[in-house]
Formats: sequence, C-alpha cells, structure tokens
Amino acid sequence: MFWLIASTMVAAFMAIIMIFVRLKASKKPASVKKIILPPLFMSTGALMFVFPVFRVDLLQICEAISVGIIFSIFLIKTSNFEIKGRSIYLIPSKSFVFILFGLLLLRIIIKLVIGSTISLGETSGMFFLLAFGMILSWRLAMLYKFKRLERELG
Repeated sequence: MFWLIASTMVAAFMAIIMIFVRLKASKKPASVKKIILPPLFMSTGALMFVFPVFRVDLLQICEAISVGIIFSIFLIKTSNFEIKGRSIYLIPSKSFVFILFGLLLLRIIIKLVIGSTISLGETSGMFFLLAFGMILSWRLAMLYKFKRLERELG
C-alpha cells in the first residue's frame, strides 16, 4: 500500500511539473531539439530491465506500449503549433491540464487493477513502457506537425 501511495504522489508531482513546463514552453519558439530530447532522456530508464525483477514478457510489452499509444492520442490532439513571425510556437491548450490529470487518474486505476495480479517490479516495467510509448508517439506526432509548419516557413 505504501508503494501505491508513494508512486501516485510522484506521478501527481510529475504531472504538475509537466503542466508548468508546457506553459513555459509555449512562451518560447519550439525546435526539433526541444521536441525529441524528452523521449531520448526518458529512454535511459529502460536500463531498469537489466534487473530481472522489472522484466515483462512480450505480451505485456505489447499491451503497455499499445495503451501508451492510445493515451497519446489525447495529447497529440491538443498539441498544435502556430507560426508567429519567423518562428514556430506551441499553442497552449486549455484542456491539456485536464487531459494530463485524467490520464494520471486512469493510470492509477489501471495500476490498482493490474497491481493485484502481477508483481511490483513487473507493474513498474509495464508503466515505464506505457509512459514511454505515450511520450514517444506524442513527440513523433509533434515533430511531424512542427516539420510541416517549418516547410511552410521556407
């Protein structure tokens, strides 16, 4: 029970940080580097799978990544860019905060459901893959949208 509460508090804290980062990012021009770095930094977390306690089987990998991609659809739909002058800016979405906390709540519910049937290590591994699948697909979609607008700038 302690780990459930602790991990939920950490996830909520991370969601709050993401909201502030997103709001701050909308005040500065976007760039390819700003779009692709977060998934690259997050990918180092895959080192957790070096330890057997975190390893999951192929079906669990596919499930977690698929759910992450489905969750990313909400973020993709609310992440749009606009051209201001000669720069491209991320448009702040009013629904982003609600989507982020909604996804957090959904992840907590899923964690409660599957946490009772699989070990803490496997749950951790699956939720890393879910988050990575979500951020990677979201950022790839953002990169596509950004590059499309960049071509318009010429």
